[in-house]
Amino acid sequence: MPGPVLIAPDKFKGTLTAPEVAEAVAAGLRQARPDVELRLAPVADGGDGTVDAALAAGYARMTVPVSGPTGYPVDTEIAYDGETAVVELASASGLALLDPDDLDALGASSDGTGEALLAALSTGAQRIVLGVGGSACTDGGAGLLTVLGARILDANGNPVAPGGGPLADVGEIDLSGLDPRIGEVELILASDVNNPLTGPNGAAHVYGPQKGANPEQVELLDTALARYAQAMRAAGGRDVAEQPGAGAAGGVGFAALAALGATMRPGVDVVLDLVGFHERLDGAGLVITGEGALDEQTLHGKAPAGVAARAIQAGIPVIAIAGRCDLTQERLAEAGIDAAYALLDVEPDPQRCMADPAPILTTLAATLAENHL
Repeated sequence: MPGPVLIAPDKFKGTLTAPEVAEAVAAGLRQARPDVELRLAPVADGGDGTVDAALAAGYARMTVPVSGPTGYPVDTEIAYDGETAVVELASASGLALLDPDDLDALGASSDGTGEALLAALSTGAQRIVLGVGGSACTDGGAGLLTVLGARILDANGNPVAPGGGPLADVGEIDLSGLDPRIGEVELILASDVNNPLTGPNGAAHVYGPQKGANPEQVELLDTALARYAQAMRAAGGRDVAEQPGAGAAGGVGFAALAALGATMRPGVDVVLDLVGFHERLDGAGLVITGEGALDEQTLHGKAPAGVAARAIQAGIPVIAIAGRCDLTQERLAEAGIDAAYALLDVEPDPQRCMADPAPILTTLAATLAENHL
């Protein structure tokens, strides 16, 4: 009988969460091989789905009302286990929270993520993981810092309005009022974004358009972020504007690194540690991972590549399962993935795959089990 099978997928974006993918795969494996032990460890890459992965690993859930990216209230969830709390920017200040007609490139803020961090501090955690990605704002994390007690002022000493656009008026930043608890915890920025804060590869130029910014607004935001970074240096913040990752989440990465003393780590590595992946991998005979689309991006910091890398180190074979697979067998092998199964291989209608993927996924997993177990 083969050893235990570790099921460690990321979400199928827009259709199934990572825990739902894991359950659907497990159902198919049980149909084909009810005698095989299954271990479920849904994962994420540090963006949306990070809290879901922690909850599936046994963390407790805290629901927190916060200000959404344009100020209206939303509920975000924090995962915590006493020692570690996990905050996900996407569920507090995320682009997915807004309808396309409601995008506010200049005014959207990260206030809600700051409110979620305050709630995480209240748990008494010694470590806080901030998963960033998918933000609706380009405010350099100014909203987050303001909620935590910083003052961001114009030349007349008045508070600057929320959003990235008003940062063009920054005259002074005062960090003396930051919540002292933030200095007592280990803050980990979970991100795979390598962009600096400003410039042609910065937060505004690369990500501003998807948040609704037109070319003129992109330039305005980039100039505003540069002024903000200058004020941050004058306030005693770390000089990290050019550091890879400073441009993550519209500059929230910059705020965390410059003012909050955060340490940046690859998102998938952080999540794998959160869910105890190493322990769950021990003794496994096969690892199944995957995500909605296996493509070139998968090979650069996405969850399946991270899962495969750790499995390779342990000498355990890896099979991937996805909505679609755009990678050649050669590219899969380079990532340590022995084979890939895609929903489109058994259901050629993409609309059906998107509308009700779980049953197709279960059927596909049963086929996988027959071929590999």
